[in-house]
Amino acid sequence: MTKAEIDPYRRRLLALKRRLVGDLSELEEESLRPVGGEPSGGLSDVPVHPADLASDDYEEEVILGLLENEAQLLAEVNDALDRIGRGTFGRCENCGREISRARLEALPYARYCIRCAQKLQADTGG
Repeated sequence: MTKAEIDPYRRRLLALKRRLVGDLSELEEESLRPVGGEPSGGLSDVPVHPADLASDDYEEEVILGLLENEAQLLAEVNDALDRIGRGTFGRCENCGREISRARLEALPYARYCIRCAQKLQADTGG
């Protein structure tokens, strides 16, 4: 791929990176904020109500899952930007073939062509 062909992907990846960094910051702030209607964060007048604990646990699990997903996506974006810098962007890391433009439009951080991605997914059972 030429520099002119790669530049739109670089811009998209940088914009995605900015958004993900912002999302991660917001999620981290949210995870540190007390929950509930009282200043202490409780949902009821009972000092430690089981429903409060269950709600807190669930919300914490959701936020931790979102943090993990966003961090993983940010790592993929950073890797794609590194591949641009190394001159390997747009080439499958498995077979070396060019990744289709349609795939890169959908996933600008894609590291595998469709064929290799499907094979790897089938091999890992996911």
